[in-house]
Amino acid sequence: EHHLQRAISAQQVYGEKRDNMVIPVPEAESNIAYYESIYPGEFKMPKQLIHIQPFSLDAEQPDYDLDSEDEVFVSKLKKRMDISPLQFEEMIDRLEKGSGQQPVSLQEAKLLLKEDDELIREVYEYWIKKRKNCRGPSLIPAVKQEKRDGSSTNDPYVAFRRRTEKMQTRKNRKNDEASYEKMLKLRRDLSRAVTILEMIKRREKSKRELLHLTLEIMEKR
Repeated sequence: EHHLQRAISAQQVYGEKRDNMVIPVPEAESNIAYYESIYPGEFKMPKQLIHIQPFSLDAEQPDYDLDSEDEVFVSKLKKRMDISPLQFEEMIDRLEKGSGQQPVSLQEAKLLLKEDDELIREVYEYWIKKRKNCRGPSLIPAVKQEKRDGSSTNDPYVAFRRRTEKMQTRKNRKNDEASYEKMLKLRRDLSRAVTILEMIKRREKSKRELLHLTLEIMEKR
């Protein structure tokens, strides 16, 4: 942004607009010769814009991604053995997920991986060397989260911290003695209303039975 800084400095010195205060703007070009080769006009609207692929355990992609150093190693290893970049990613992914703070041994790696012993040895030695040079605990980057005991709360890179203080809600409502007595009175009134309704129901039933008996007496007479 040296053009902008030069323009601001000139304005501060001279106090008015000068020729050297112009910020250059690139000109727009048209009729580019290679435009048709880069953007061919053969596009057709597909029938379906969103494609859904069923996700199964067999088609699950590994979390580890190749870098430039891995590509060089895989290309050299390809000359002697049959290995693909996806297969290499799956092997490194299993080794990383099977290890904790300490890396797995070669015998444990043979149990984790299902490839040939020679291929496992080559990949294992490369993985051990790369893991020693790695600054982090794992080759697979992950979001740093808070520990269960809460010992890493001061780490600025920790995501999703737990709440240490309890959130205060509704400061205006007090649980004092007067409100408690009002709630007791309300409960007593409601229970009395329920009792009165039950007694009215019994009275109406008795009236109906009395009416039926009176009709029966009249019919008998």
